[in-house]
Amino acid sequence: MASVLYILDSKGSPLIYRSYRGDISQDVPSVFQHRVIDEEEGRVTPVFEEEGHTYTFVRENDVYLLMVSNINSCPLQQVAFLYRCVSVFKAYFKTVTQETVRDNFVIIYELLDEMCDFGFPQFTEEKALREYILQSTFLTKIMGTKTTLAQSELPTAVTGAAVSTPWRLPRNYKYSNNQVFLDVIEQVDLLANQAGETLSSEIVGTVKMQCHLSGMPTCTVGVNDKILFDRTGRSGSTVEMEDITFHQCVKLNQFESERVISFVPPDGDFTLLSYRLNERIQQPVKLRCIFTHHGTTRVKVHCTLQTKYRTSLTANEMEVHIPIPSDADCPQAESQTGHLQYAPQVNALVWNLGKIGGNRQCSCNAEFHLPSVRSSDMNDLSKMPVKVRFVIPYFAASGFQVRYVKVAEKSNYVTTPWVRYVTQSGVYEVRTD
Repeated sequence: MASVLYILDSKGSPLIYRSYRGDISQDVPSVFQHRVIDEEEGRVTPVFEEEGHTYTFVRENDVYLLMVSNINSCPLQQVAFLYRCVSVFKAYFKTVTQETVRDNFVIIYELLDEMCDFGFPQFTEEKALREYILQSTFLTKIMGTKTTLAQSELPTAVTGAAVSTPWRLPRNYKYSNNQVFLDVIEQVDLLANQAGETLSSEIVGTVKMQCHLSGMPTCTVGVNDKILFDRTGRSGSTVEMEDITFHQCVKLNQFESERVISFVPPDGDFTLLSYRLNERIQQPVKLRCIFTHHGTTRVKVHCTLQTKYRTSLTANEMEVHIPIPSDADCPQAESQTGHLQYAPQVNALVWNLGKIGGNRQCSCNAEFHLPSVRSSDMNDLSKMPVKVRFVIPYFAASGFQVRYVKVAEKSNYVTTPWVRYVTQSGVYEVRTD
């Protein structure tokens, strides 16, 4: 796969270097600095070739992770491996920066030795790696009162722990209360025109899971028939999901044949699946905002907001950002619902509605003065969309629904499943032209 792996700082200088094959004679940092660091940002690609060598890199904060190969390897595999490296590093020291890389270089070298062998990925499951590669050293134990260590206290090689479920290693998992928590979190990205019609929309969803289960259980999660992931050939009310990604614990063959999600879960927190929906959706929040000018210096703003979700639901943190020019003078605002005020630091009127129920309608008015109202001023206003922020608990905009959660384990203990839904705004904008 790869011959060498580098972790470079923002200037392209090496922080970490690991050679797997010893067949790269190029000055890799110099080539990388020339092709990436010194190049214009828009012309940089994550994969490029230099004199028969393939360079693949990803960036995380102020560091670059780079793999170089002189054979015909798969760049996508290398990119996926580099992102797995980032994920594993974060599990150990929260964030990946130049400072944390320098502070944890010993751990990083140990991880790279276990995760990649002769340039081929071997073991990238962070929960299993944490069982064997520890941040606390054994030297402190040896220097303590004990002069010898029991065999069970000594770490073993990760690569020797080849099991069918590396994300949940066989050991004594025991909880007094066996519980499963599922969070269905959907982010809505939407762009609407002045009339409130949807121009483009997208839902990015994740199903996060937290397991506190004893033993080695098998979980089965059933979802509603409306979500068929566009593979059963049915039509009608089905929703087409794209870019579906399951955690590696999911039994894909069983999902393909039985349409159920079955798996042996990792212990603790993990992302069970993620998905994307590109079909045009019903707007959970509909907004219209109209700018009109009066005379030569006065501009009036009228905004109407409608909530389109069920009346039994309540949105939290509802907030509307209405852009106004930086040279606006004496802005005046009024609203019967919520609080509307001028925020000069962001050049916007901020309409804070707080909590608001479903099937509601409210409006606000504002007025401000400009040195002179020119056509260019109005054009500038029309190019700045109004932004909406919200969080709606107990609601999934796509219609995704978990029907049941079953847990099977040889001890037949009782399990309490909990399911929660949250829909939140991403880039949710309404044009004013």
